[in-house]
Amino acid sequence: MTDFDYDLFVIGGGSGGVRAARTASQAGARVALAEESRMGGTCVIRGCVPKKLMVFASGFPEQIEDARAYGWDAGIGSFDWPSFRKQLHVELDRLEQVYCSVLDKFGVERFDQRARLTGPHEIELADGTRKSAKHILVAVGGHPVRPPFANAELGLVSNDMFLLEELPRRMLIVGGGYIGCEFACMMAGMGVDVTMYLRGGQILNGFDEECRGLVAEMMRAQGIDIHTGTTIVEMDRADAEDHMPRGAGSDAAMGTPAEFNPHPDDHLGGNPKSDTARQAGCPVWVKSTNGREDTFDHVLFATGRAPSTKDMGLEEIGVELGRRGEIVVDEYSQSTVPSVYAIGDVTGRVELTPVAIREAMAFTRTVFMGEKTPVDYDTIPSAVFTRPELGTVGLTEEQAQERGGIDVYCTSFRPMKQSFAGRSGRTLMKLVVDKETQVILGAHIVAPEAAEMIQLVGIAVKAGLTKQQLDATCAVHPTSSEELVTMSAPSRSG
Repeated sequence: MTDFDYDLFVIGGGSGGVRAARTASQAGARVALAEESRMGGTCVIRGCVPKKLMVFASGFPEQIEDARAYGWDAGIGSFDWPSFRKQLHVELDRLEQVYCSVLDKFGVERFDQRARLTGPHEIELADGTRKSAKHILVAVGGHPVRPPFANAELGLVSNDMFLLEELPRRMLIVGGGYIGCEFACMMAGMGVDVTMYLRGGQILNGFDEECRGLVAEMMRAQGIDIHTGTTIVEMDRADAEDHMPRGAGSDAAMGTPAEFNPHPDDHLGGNPKSDTARQAGCPVWVKSTNGREDTFDHVLFATGRAPSTKDMGLEEIGVELGRRGEIVVDEYSQSTVPSVYAIGDVTGRVELTPVAIREAMAFTRTVFMGEKTPVDYDTIPSAVFTRPELGTVGLTEEQAQERGGIDVYCTSFRPMKQSFAGRSGRTLMKLVVDKETQVILGAHIVAPEAAEMIQLVGIAVKAGLTKQQLDATCAVHPTSSEELVTMSAPSRSG
């Protein structure tokens, strides 16, 4: 078959899929895109964007506190979650329309329904319509998963957090990765009493040890109750007969357990009745491995994500999937079926929105512009939006030590703004340097606005600059970031 309906059919309307569809169309391809939920995908609708807006909202009490210390007659009332939530979704609706408009502008045909593969060049839409394409790009992303134990469906996942009808008074967050830590800081900033359970001995596994320790210290200073080496062994509804004496919290209608849909692949909402019940407030009794029993208005599982490849027809047509269900691809995002490509979180490579966008651009250049373009995954900057933020690029101290001799330049101090206001928050600046070549292997920042700083430092690390080249740059004073170019002697070597 050589006469296809399209040159490219994209499945998934997130940042990566939309970028691939637009750029392929600009390159002269006939393009269609199918999205079963909302245009914009996880980042715009259920992830980065609403999360960052919640980060902004949660920071105002601290700003008002600082304002008073600086002489302002300032005060703040209670947080109006319903008002914020309404405005949040107005903004998300606007951004979704921007994504739709971009596709329309570049002539991409849109299908607002689920699509699955029925052949190397064939796609079946939910309404039964079949379309053919020379190339198929799978960009369906991933979804949060609940742990596989009884009554886990009573807990929330990250998607649910932006749909809560009311803020909880008390919340348990299970998981100490970046999603769990970010939501812990957001909720605490909005006045929620937050408890965290994590299996390991420290939050933010995989990040620089020194930075993880400081972020954990600052989170505890905000009142977040972090329990390490701890997880749930039992959970149930607080109003269940066995747990009535311990029950407390909302009297909202909660339905029966049968109404909940515990399907681990339920990343787009699933059973509306179950979602409404969870979001309205379903007090949950929890027993943990440390013997503690407690009741929380909500339990949030921030225990991982999985690629959304279930029931897409991939394996049936010969596309190889990995252990977690990720699509196995080569350096050009091509799967084991030559006409099928995949980008973004569904591949399990680097699960970051900017990476998916770069993969989309590389895909277009490779397939439609005749330029074989792999993606460089080395030294990707990233940030964790805790309070304070953690920005990181390159190797951690621990990773660098495994490679050979290093010098570590590190400083920690109370930044001027916080010191004047009488707050105890600390900032940390850290450079990991190759002892022999003096090339900067990694940079790590714990500070307010660390995400903004690490983007710029990432340029230096990506370019392979040396410590001496960084030091040759004149400092901007007075700033916190000037410490990055004024640390004259190593704190330690390894």
